[in-house]
Amino acid sequence: MTANSRCSAAEPPGLETQRREIESLLRECELRAGDSWYVVDRRWFEQWKEFVETGDQNSTSFPGQIDNTELFEDLDSYHLKDRLVENEDFVLVPTEVWHKLLAWYGMVDDQPPLERKVVDLPSTLKVEVYPVEIFLCLHSNMENVITAKFSRADSIHSIQGAMCEAFSVSPGSECRLWMKSSDSSCERLRNVHMSVLDACLSSGMTVIMETRNADGTWPSSRPQITRNSVEEQDSYRGQPGVCGLTNLGNTCFMNSALQCLSNTPPLTEYFLRNAYVDELNFTNPLGMKGEIAEAYADVVKQMWSGRHYSVVPRVFKTKVGHFASQFLGYQQHDSQELLSFLLDGLHEDLNRVKNKEYIELRDADGRPDQEVAEEAWRNHLRRNDSVIVDTFHGLFKSTLVCPECHKVSVTFDPFCYLSVPLPVSRERVMEVFFVSLDPYAKPVQHRVLVPKAGKVSDLCSALSDMTSVPPTEMVVADVFNHRFYKIYNMDESLSCILDRDDIFVYQLSVLEEQPEEQVLLALYLRERSHYRDYGSGGSSYGTSLFGHPLLLNVPRSSCSQEALYNLFLQRLARYVRLPDPSEELEEEEEDDDEEELYKTQTNGISDEEEQEDVESAGPPQTEPPQTEPSCGDASPNSQSDGNATTGPQADLNHAQPLLDHGDAEASNGSVSQTEPVCSADTNSTDDMEPCEHSDGPAEADGASELPAQQPCETAEEENEEDKQEEACSPSPSANEHPAKRRACHVRRKCLFSIQAVNSNGTTERGMGEGGSAVSFSSQPYVAIDWDPDMKKKFYNENEAEKYVKHASMEVPQQQMTVQLQECIELFTTVETLEEENPWYCPVCKKHQLATKKLDLWSLPEVLIIHLKRFSYTKFTREKLDSIVEFPLRDLDFSGFLLRKTLSSEEPPSRYDLIAVSNHYGGLRDGHYTTYAKNKDNGQWYYFDDSKVTYAREDQIVTNAAYVLFYQRQDKIRKPTLPAPNTSPASSSQTANDITSCKDNEDDAGSGAAATTSYITMDTE
Repeated sequence: MTANSRCSAAEPPGLETQRREIESLLRECELRAGDSWYVVDRRWFEQWKEFVETGDQNSTSFPGQIDNTELFEDLDSYHLKDRLVENEDFVLVPTEVWHKLLAWYGMVDDQPPLERKVVDLPSTLKVEVYPVEIFLCLHSNMENVITAKFSRADSIHSIQGAMCEAFSVSPGSECRLWMKSSDSSCERLRNVHMSVLDACLSSGMTVIMETRNADGTWPSSRPQITRNSVEEQDSYRGQPGVCGLTNLGNTCFMNSALQCLSNTPPLTEYFLRNAYVDELNFTNPLGMKGEIAEAYADVVKQMWSGRHYSVVPRVFKTKVGHFASQFLGYQQHDSQELLSFLLDGLHEDLNRVKNKEYIELRDADGRPDQEVAEEAWRNHLRRNDSVIVDTFHGLFKSTLVCPECHKVSVTFDPFCYLSVPLPVSRERVMEVFFVSLDPYAKPVQHRVLVPKAGKVSDLCSALSDMTSVPPTEMVVADVFNHRFYKIYNMDESLSCILDRDDIFVYQLSVLEEQPEEQVLLALYLRERSHYRDYGSGGSSYGTSLFGHPLLLNVPRSSCSQEALYNLFLQRLARYVRLPDPSEELEEEEEDDDEEELYKTQTNGISDEEEQEDVESAGPPQTEPPQTEPSCGDASPNSQSDGNATTGPQADLNHAQPLLDHGDAEASNGSVSQTEPVCSADTNSTDDMEPCEHSDGPAEADGASELPAQQPCETAEEENEEDKQEEACSPSPSANEHPAKRRACHVRRKCLFSIQAVNSNGTTERGMGEGGSAVSFSSQPYVAIDWDPDMKKKFYNENEAEKYVKHASMEVPQQQMTVQLQECIELFTTVETLEEENPWYCPVCKKHQLATKKLDLWSLPEVLIIHLKRFSYTKFTREKLDSIVEFPLRDLDFSGFLLRKTLSSEEPPSRYDLIAVSNHYGGLRDGHYTTYAKNKDNGQWYYFDDSKVTYAREDQIVTNAAYVLFYQRQDKIRKPTLPAPNTSPASSSQTANDITSCKDNEDDAGSGAAATTSYITMDTE
């Protein structure tokens, strides 16, 4: 007879028997958490005891049916009275006692049994007489509220079941509960297996239940929509899984990893059928309390609902950053690193092993590999059992050999992915611009092959073979923003030069006599503004750099203003026109005004001062103005090197005096100093062009325009630089020989003034201001300052930007191509451990640099292969752009498995490609995209953040492939839908199957993405 029975009582045993049985049960029964006890009215129970003690069946003390009427406030709600006291108002009896009393005496009609649970409170076990009374409602109808009572020992799952029944929610619906307290704050009841007590639910609180929408979202956290209205989004129906992911700011790496996992069939189907709900592990100290698994499930369900063009994974991004601080913020990261974290996080959140036992690992000690491998896998599963293990984990054999005692240690270790190395080339191709001593020769762009671990001297030697110029007459510089970012010494490593840097190699003149009297000048071009720079604290005019800087060797004897002016004019002869006599006469009439103008400038000095300042400035150089290809725009952080180089100097001081050339108009650029080491702060990209003589705009001759260059720091010999600087005596002060200076000014007008500057190309106090001599106490940098009108009239920007391509530039670069099988073979070759990671030999009792060999033993259903494109050593850091040829079908691992003979029960070792994570760009920046095959229709797609396009199989193998996903053939099921028509004629009809969203991501290299046969749809 159940506790809810209302039938008449059965014939009870004798009174003495009743008394003995009940007293025995009460004596032996103990409180145990979760057990049920029953509340009985004390007066009825006392009367029963009196009745059985009399021994008389006909006694007037017969208690009758169990009656708890006095315990209820009313007989309509049967609500228990408040503040009832045990043993005064009621007694508690265990379940066995209650069932016997109910069977013998029955219960008053319509009264509910007062069943109560034993709860485990922090300090004691106690029968819960007053359960928790909470309010229940649906998120979709907050007005319809019901009241229900639950024991503190009840699970949240029991509340969910009660709500599904009360509100007629389908049992198959995916639900989640929220707890709302009186202060209106809501908290997710994430662990449905938790008790009401542990969830801190108390009387008066409200539990809200919501069910997942058809599009995979939750009503309480509907994502941002990438359409103009919710109605449009709700009406969209597309191919499930063909859904973009919005870039939240440098999150393309995360989007790429998510797209790869989303298109891994076994994992996605596991989440879509809600199998993860029952396996969430909220107590795993190595996990994330189920939050990563739930956040990932939300993203997958939205992507596979077929109702979104693009999903905004903001909640997932927040969760990842919360549990892995390295992914906080919006910096660019590695998609493989995120993938590694995500797989580990999902595994621990879904680990079926709730309490991990300690397992002591054993070495093989000569046992057969099969025995050791099976033991290792069993031990692994005793601590790790999840869908991630089922899908992605394999086993490899690790063999270590001590070089001293030859002890062999064999272990079998699980892996989640294979990180395979790429063959590394020992050479690299560099592109440089060679600037000849011939002022009329344009710079020539060369492509040279140099040792990857070589030095700057190796670059000069390789260039010398093409130009017949001795390496001793060369100096190498990195130009950026019209300045020298770095001037290199001959013994510096080439690894510090990036492929994107704009490298210029300057030919320097060699003076046979007194080489110690040579000074290396760094020459910048600057343009004066029409307005005064009042912020400088003086009456100077602002300047800006333009064109390409030059490096010149100048004899100390030629450091006067006039000598340098003539030398610079000779160097700039290709694109600086000399004024004719009529223009000189015009200048003579304006001499007084011009002199006054220049005297007010800090970055430009009067003509007389110019001549003096020229003595300390370097020989003039030709600067190409910016035009199409400019030589340096790469590195934004330009700095000066401070190292001076003392290479041979050009004989440029024999040019005729060019002070007669009148008003050469300056272009928008400021002249920079000639010190070997410079940092680029202004944006000039057109300074260095090939040097062919031209009086008009430069064109023809097949010459190209120099790309803007980045600043370079180059220092060939610091000591020599210092000597050169000291060797250059400052020019006479501006106050000397005023009459002579005035006469010179009247006689002819200078095209530009010469100003000592710092490595950034800016004038500092005490650097030649007010007509003082240029100081050579440090590496000399000089700038030639152009008045805007003079620059416009006499400076040919088009010609300055011209350059010529050497025949080596026409030879197509042969990109290194390797087979994926080669990379796997490298993975399984013997290697010696590094000093930072020695192995402790149990025989030698010390750490040894043992040899290590990895062999594949068993492979998972889905094999992830990580191509190690990013190479980091003590001396170099680079990205390997080799093309890895990987098969789309029938990747056979039978030759790589250590077990050559597989039983009939063993799975095959052939795999088909299902997804690829691509990386475009270099070490410091880049862009991630994904190729993936839809599991339902078998079509390949190209995922570029929120933009999705069709892809062809012949587009998938590129030098951007970074992480490969392969699925074992015996687990691949045939597509359930026909492949879409991707022909151009059907683009308009099939556009709804593809999503596209305009993303404003600053990731570099996105343009390198393969051109897919594309059907796109703008969703903004």
